[in-house]
Amino acid sequence: MKLLYKKISPALLLFCFGLHSCTDKAKPSDEKQGYVLPDSLLKTIEIDTVTTSKVLNSLNLTGKVDFNEDQVIKIFPPISGLVSDIKVMLGDYVKKGQTLAEIKSVEMAGYSNDFSMAKSNLEIAKKTLDATNDMYKSGLASQRDQLTAQENYNQALSSLQKAERVLTLNGGSLNGDYTVKSPIDGFVVEKQVNNNMIIRTDNATGLFTISDLKNVWVMANVYESNIANVKMGDSVQVTTLSYPGKIFQGKVDRIMNVLDPSNKVMKLRIVLPNPGYLLKPEMFASVVVRNTENKKMISIPFRDLIFDHSQYYVLVYKSPSDISIRPVQVMNTVGDCSFISEGLTEGEKLIGTQPLLIYQELNS
Repeated sequence: MKLLYKKISPALLLFCFGLHSCTDKAKPSDEKQGYVLPDSLLKTIEIDTVTTSKVLNSLNLTGKVDFNEDQVIKIFPPISGLVSDIKVMLGDYVKKGQTLAEIKSVEMAGYSNDFSMAKSNLEIAKKTLDATNDMYKSGLASQRDQLTAQENYNQALSSLQKAERVLTLNGGSLNGDYTVKSPIDGFVVEKQVNNNMIIRTDNATGLFTISDLKNVWVMANVYESNIANVKMGDSVQVTTLSYPGKIFQGKVDRIMNVLDPSNKVMKLRIVLPNPGYLLKPEMFASVVVRNTENKKMISIPFRDLIFDHSQYYVLVYKSPSDISIRPVQVMNTVGDCSFISEGLTEGEKLIGTQPLLIYQELNS
């Protein structure tokens, strides 16, 4: 063996050493390169900052759109008669003083007749008074005659004024017809009368209901278990089936502190402006009531969250080459704000747009 080792030339040893070195250099590295956010994506993403804010609570309720009862007029018949000429239909917009219907009425004929008679009696009493005054000045009538004529004139004037007030309260028509007029600007939201219908003053059903609908009420149902979670002034968001993408903002205006005996719910009222008359009475409404607590908590935009394998994650951003995945505990989400009980500190930066795409890249 010693003899064989001595016969190996130095050149052969150098060749073998060089071959071994080349083989080591050609072997690929097992080290994995970290993810770096591409410049094209970096220009489009938005970065959110972790903040601390008051805790929001939300309560989902059902309800319906209703008339603003403070701006609704129900028109009842002040006289009996025959409906002869209806000029409006359900849903029509009417102006204050616009004629809604005509009613032929014996009562109106009596009122106009009383007015005419009172007017005629006043004219006669006036002529008698003037004649008596002239006779009194000439010595042909006594002072007592003058006083009697004056009293008769005063009574006739009083009777005329009474007949005029009664006629005015009943429309003021002298032809025996009663004209139903709208007392306000608004929509005809109820119509309970048709042509040739006989109506009476003891009928409890109104002829028309007029509402301006410039603002409406939303009446929401609160079950007993949730009564403690609502209070006056709470912020409210209302949505409807007719406008699923539109949110109507309002506040709790009134809480009815009694339970409905039939369904055991308490009603709360929200007054909403109604531009464009989008909200119609009897529409079904979904109501979200929001209120704040006196405590604060870490909060982030809901868009920052990624849900995977029964766990919420966020992407903490420090630089394009330093993005980490971090699990978080979500306590509550109200609208687009999520409250975090564990996993983040105030001031940290989070990726707010396309977080799922970057999350998948980091996990690939």
